[in-house]
This record gives sequence, structure tokens and C-alpha cells, in this order.
Amino acid sequence: MKSSFLYFTLFLTAVIFGCQPEAKQEVIIMEQDPHSFSKPSDARVTHLNWKAKVDFTTKTIEAVASWNITAAESSKAIIFDTKELSIEKVTLNDSEPADYSAGETNHLLGKSLTVSIKPDTKTVNIFYKTNPGAEALQWLLPQQTAGKEHPFLFTQSQAILARSWVPCQDSPSIRFTYDAEVTVPSDLLALMSASNPQEKNESGIYRFTMKQPIPSYLLALTVGDVKFNAISPRSGVYTEPSLIDTATWEFEDLEKMIDGAEQLYGDYRWDRYDVIVLPPSFPFGGMENPRLTFATPTILAGDRSLTSLIAHELAHSWSGNLVTNATWNDFWLNEGFTVYFEHRIMEKLYGKDYAEMLALLNLQGLQQTISDMKAANTYSDTKLKLNLQSRNPDEGVTDIAYNKGYFFLRSIEEKHGRDKFDTFVKDYFNENAFKAMNTEGFLNYIKRYYQRKFNIQLDNSHLNAWIFSEGLPADCPQPVSTRFEKVSQFIQAWKTFGKLDPSETKEWTTHEWLHFLKNLPDSLSQSNMKALDEFGNFTKSGNSEILTAWLTMAIQYNYTQAYSRLESFLINTGRRKFLNPLYNELIKTESGKKIARDIYKRARPNYHFVATNTFDKFLN
Repeated sequence: MKSSFLYFTLFLTAVIFGCQPEAKQEVIIMEQDPHSFSKPSDARVTHLNWKAKVDFTTKTIEAVASWNITAAESSKAIIFDTKELSIEKVTLNDSEPADYSAGETNHLLGKSLTVSIKPDTKTVNIFYKTNPGAEALQWLLPQQTAGKEHPFLFTQSQAILARSWVPCQDSPSIRFTYDAEVTVPSDLLALMSASNPQEKNESGIYRFTMKQPIPSYLLALTVGDVKFNAISPRSGVYTEPSLIDTATWEFEDLEKMIDGAEQLYGDYRWDRYDVIVLPPSFPFGGMENPRLTFATPTILAGDRSLTSLIAHELAHSWSGNLVTNATWNDFWLNEGFTVYFEHRIMEKLYGKDYAEMLALLNLQGLQQTISDMKAANTYSDTKLKLNLQSRNPDEGVTDIAYNKGYFFLRSIEEKHGRDKFDTFVKDYFNENAFKAMNTEGFLNYIKRYYQRKFNIQLDNSHLNAWIFSEGLPADCPQPVSTRFEKVSQFIQAWKTFGKLDPSETKEWTTHEWLHFLKNLPDSLSQSNMKALDEFGNFTKSGNSEILTAWLTMAIQYNYTQAYSRLESFLINTGRRKFLNPLYNELIKTESGKKIARDIYKRARPNYHFVATNTFDKFLN
């Protein structure tokens, strides 16, 4: 077939089973990434040297991307992905002018950049400038930061936004190393997903090295007035100065998490693990950029109860960053393994019942997501293996990839034993490190592994029911938490006797409060809502997870006493996880739509493109 989206490339992956002395070569056939113009079987990138200047006045980055490449003998060109970049010129090797052309604009994918190459071409140098509205870049004014004195910049490259700030081969299956020199205003600090400085210098020029190969969606940059505090010799936290002490306390267990993860699944391969807490407009809870996790300030709950998010991003150092989904159709391979690994880290640190509370909340959320998707006629997207052809890969960022993926992996663990599953996962990460994996390749790998290592034949019907079928299979694992059972008893006592005794909830964690709020009766009166608010002080809560659950209820039951807080929260929070349920609950009524659109008009300048791209469709 002629289409550039339909040809196939072969990747040879050495698959070693158990203690067998010989290496078994397994051919994994990977379809062309539907979200990239690049043709890596013809020519692909291997290393990036990036020299850039960040200009807050024009909200642009002016840069040279010098790519080392490798190409087949017959290749005449290399193809890059770009989106709204102004290309000044392209040269080959040292300075030889190159012939190049841009393809037609695709609203989702941007434009291809085709550069003619020769047999002796080793380097392609692209001189360019970003657009002020580049989708990956969030430029914040001083008043949008905690300190109110300096501007701030951060990137969000996942899933296919790296092409809006660096011309690249923007597919998760293509890896490269990189080094960079970035010039920023002298009163700001630049950081990347690479080796990082820990304090400002007078010149404003910072140099970076990433020696481990990464895909483009893990390319990251942030620039701002931030400070660093060490947690351990290999980990620490960056934040705006006013939050540094709060964040240092919140992330005190960071080294314990790294150590616990290594005990489970092998060495941490990225040298350092640091976290930067970004301003509130960051659209996700966290982003697993190697060496430097980007995190939302909404996890600073004051009681370390939301640090499972850090365990999740740390787990990505193995699942996703080390072994990566080949295309976004295979997104569950990144996230299902990561949620599984996250739960194992939390269990190791805080006990099984704590981890089971997290799992139960995940199951409740997953069941609600499946119900919502069925009602919205998107039930086919409840399969783990997605079909995102001609669609934004962000449409695959749902509970399905994360939590259905987690429960699928847990089902294998429970069916055949944790000891066997741990052995499998450790070998899976080690033997496929710094490689891409698709769903079909994973199935071949795990079936062959269990057969050779344990003489166990995995049931195809079980695997297919989870991966290629809609909904949730009947054999889904069922977490059990004695702590949640006590919460349920508390709710029943309130329903029966009408009493809410604060003395019984003094030791509750965030997870118990969430279980409480999500399992209240289906119909609540205004007096019920007022009594609950006085009991839990929910409207004034500083915990974003609890506040979102409560404000969703406030909208549902028209508890207008909470609407002022609702407005403030929506304007000052950019995390899509919290925005989604609140805006979606508001638009269920005509009066709610009016409130939602009025708030969104004022809040939108504070949101990243990832968020506005979701909400513009029904709020603008």
C-alpha cells in the first residue's frame, strides 16, 4: 500500500528466556506510527545537539537542532515532524546547504519536513523559531506564578507536541540521546530532562546532557525562578522559593521510593531522580520526564497522602521510559505497567491495606469511566489496544489504559503467582530496555516467557478478553480493604442515625475521605450537604482530590454555598483530571452551562493547550 501510514518496519528484538544459553531472535512487526510523518526504516535520528535562546518578550525559542542520523544506503531523504515552526534554513554536516520541503498542513499532525540527504550525510542542522502559540509551550506571566515577580516557561511534549518546539521524528518508537545549550534571562534557571544544574549562574547559559536514549515525548524544558533542595545524594526537589520547604517535607520518602522500586524490578537506570513542582496551570498530575519529573502543586496536600503520584512517575522510569509503547495505540503498555508498579511501591512502603485502598478507588473510577464511555458511544475505546488512526492520541488518556491495564496485569499475577510475575516483569524490563514494544509483541513475549520459564501456557481467551474486548472482564480482581469497610460502616451509621462523629474520622487518610464522599447516598438534601460540609469542612479543603469530589457533589445538588470556591478552584487549577469532572457536571444543566462558560472565559488564559484543546470543544 502506498500510504505512509500503512507500511511496516521490522524490528529485531533479542528475547532471552530464563537461563537458556542461546538468544532467541523474535521478529516484532510494528506498523508505521499513525501519528508521525517520519519513515525510520529509511532514515532516522540518533542524537540531538540543541542550541537555543528563550525569549520571554516574544514568547519564542530561537534554536538550531543538529541531528545525527543513520540511513539506509538507498535513502535519498529524511523526514521530520514539525508543527507551526518557522524554518530559516537547513544544512548538512558542517554547513552544506540542503534541499528541503514542507508538506501540506494537517491540523493534528502539523507538517512533514523532508530533507534531501547524500550517502555521506551524518548530520542535519535545522535553524528555526517556535510560534508564540506553540502547543507544547506554556508561557506564564509573573502574576501566574507563586512568587508574582518572574515569568515561567514549561513544556509538555506528550503525546505529539514535541514537534511544536523541536523539529523531530515524533514517534515513541524512535529514540535518541541529546545535549543542549540553552540561554535564558540571567535571573532564571533552566532545567531539562537531562543532567541539571542545581543553582543559577550569572551568564544565564546552561548546558545539558542526556546520555540515555529517549523518545521525543520525553524531551522537556522548564525555565523559572526556582530553588533546589536535596532529598538524598541522587534525588531532590525544585520549586519556586515560597514552596521549597513545603515540597521538601512532602517528598521526604523519595529515596525510599527509589530504593523500594529497585528492590522490586532492578536498578534505576537514569542516574538521578529529581522532581520539579510547576505552577498550577500544568495540565497533568505529573509527567515522567527522565531525571526530572514535572509535578502539579495539587499534590502538596500537607500530609504526604498524595505522593502515590510521585511513585507513579518514578515507576515510569522502568515502564514507559525504559520500555516504551511503540505507538499511542499501545498506550496501555506504558500506563498499565506503571499503575501496577506504583501500587507495588506503595504497598512496600506503607502496607498492603494502604495499597488496596488505592486499588479500590481505581476500580470505582474505572467502572464509572466504562459506564460513561458506553453512554457516550465511545465503548470501543474501552479496549486496551486502541485504534487512534486520524485521532488525537490524547483521546486514549483515560482510565482504560491506566486502570484496566493495571487490573489485567494483576489478574495474571493473581492467577499464576506473584513470585512468577515479579520474575517476568524484571526480565521484561531488562531484556527490552531502551526499546519499543507493541501489544502484539508483548503478547508473544509473555506467552513464550511463561511457557519456557514456568511451563505455563497462558490462556489466549483470558488475554484477548482483556486486551481486544470492550468493557471489564468478569474475572477482574477485586481489591479488599478493611479500612474502607470501616468507612462504609460509618456511612451506614449516618444513614441510620443521622450522626457524624468527627472523633471516628481523626485518623482517616485522603483515600478514606474519597471513599466516603464517593459512596454517600444517591440523593442528598440541602440540609444534608450543609451538615456534611460542617462535618468535613470540605469547601475549605486544601486537598485538591477531596475538594474536586466535594465540588462535583456541590454542583450535582446545587449547593451554592460552595460555588465561590468552585470558581476560584477552576480559575487557579490547570490539572485536567480535576477540571474534567467539574466542567462536565456543570454543563448537564442550562444554568450550569452559563456558569461554566463564564468561568472558562476567565480561566482559559491560565490553562495549557492540552487542557484548552479538551474544553474549547464545548465551552467556547
